[in-house]
Amino acid sequence: MIDFLNWLDGVLWGVPLIVLMIVTGLYFTVRSGFFQFRHFGWIMKRTGGQLFGAGSAEAKKDEKGMLSAFEAISTAIGGTVGFGNIAGVATAVAAGGPGAVLWMWLTSCLGMILKQVEVTLGCYYRRKNDKGEYYGGPTYYMERGLGMEKKWGKLWLVPAVVFGIGIFSTFFVTSSNLTAAQVVSGAFRLPDLHVGGVRIEGVIIVGVFLSALTYMITSGGTKKIASVFSKLVPFMSVLYILMGIGMILFNLSAVPGAFAAIFANAFTGTAAVGGFAGCAVSEMIRVGMARSVYSNEAGWGTSPMIHASANTRHPVEQGLWGSFEVFFDTMVICTITALSVILSGEWVNGSNGGTLALEAFAGSFGTIGSILLAVIMVIFTVTTSGGWFTYYLAILEHLYKKEGPLKNLVMKVFYAVRALPGLLWTIYLVKTDNQGFIWTLVDITSAIPTFINVAVILLLSNQYFRLLKDYKARYLGIGRTETAARLFYEDGMKEGARE
Repeated sequence: MIDFLNWLDGVLWGVPLIVLMIVTGLYFTVRSGFFQFRHFGWIMKRTGGQLFGAGSAEAKKDEKGMLSAFEAISTAIGGTVGFGNIAGVATAVAAGGPGAVLWMWLTSCLGMILKQVEVTLGCYYRRKNDKGEYYGGPTYYMERGLGMEKKWGKLWLVPAVVFGIGIFSTFFVTSSNLTAAQVVSGAFRLPDLHVGGVRIEGVIIVGVFLSALTYMITSGGTKKIASVFSKLVPFMSVLYILMGIGMILFNLSAVPGAFAAIFANAFTGTAAVGGFAGCAVSEMIRVGMARSVYSNEAGWGTSPMIHASANTRHPVEQGLWGSFEVFFDTMVICTITALSVILSGEWVNGSNGGTLALEAFAGSFGTIGSILLAVIMVIFTVTTSGGWFTYYLAILEHLYKKEGPLKNLVMKVFYAVRALPGLLWTIYLVKTDNQGFIWTLVDITSAIPTFINVAVILLLSNQYFRLLKDYKARYLGIGRTETAARLFYEDGMKEGARE
């Protein structure tokens, strides 16, 4: 079974998906006039720059949605910046060597435009439910973009169902609880408990605690999660960045060598050393791209499901946050993790995941570093679980558009079991000590929806470029503005084009 899953992982994250992502990323990059590079300053000004100001009154007047842009980006970053940035990146270095980091960076360069496109389409095709709440995402633009505008009829259901199954499979296959539990129990050296002759490992005890926290954070739905995340995410991000800077300064003399290893090994592969078995260039590319997508979620189709709920004056304006999200996630947070692991030298000892990250920080900061990383991992795990909870809600809202007994029952069951899979995986993997298995499943569950979503945004590319042309004319002074332009799909429905 394990051999089959490893084979399937290699196939899904093999040539077809890698080529699709590269070709699609290059297509949007070239046709947009290299937008994510030429207008990088504007992207930062309209995203990160807005975090320090209230924004213009004119912009606020034209915004539509149920979450502020800051709440939306906090929730989206909460879902992306998490254990994948720590355990996932550490695992990438442990499996592919330092060279995998370069392929993560290159993937993120194309990922900036891919996520901008999917967020833009998610906002454009979003729907307002019976409660006046906005929801959107890939299944919404599959229905309205493929089903209605491209006249696919009911055929849009085929990619939507496959995508939905792929996303919901991550509900049942998750390692966030395990990763954080390992770091916390290791940092505080928690002892095992013996109850009635049964040994309960410290990792499992922490897993139960994390599950309880997840239940508390997600009890209020999307609005409550966004409100909490707008306070938690900046704190956890700044704390982790400061730790990373400290790690780099502590090993400053070794930094040039770390960068040299990243660039040299990316094209030559990495020889076996210590507990590291060595890695070919092809495997390094595969691992780097897979972990990049798993970390920043560009092309995965997840972030549009929260960004679609944001107050925004223009779909592309919210799409800029998608580009910012990828840049911050990969080029800042992931780079800190990668450098910390490489600089520590622990990546060759055979460890991976949260354990490797813990060893890296503990090597430089001792017990204090372990405790700080444990605190960060608790926050990361809760925000990741909460962010993904909002994605599942968006899909369920689309599946059950109308309020009624069936929708109420499904929602109650979902709320009741929402934190159990992570805890069950923690218990299973602690008892079996087979962590490589979960990361194989994680790669598989990310590949399926990514393939579907990237193919769909390619099919809907003309709609994105229409919106981009309008945005550049309105706010960048490039081209002529069409005052009657349709900025949101539902704008046209006011004239009688009802579904």
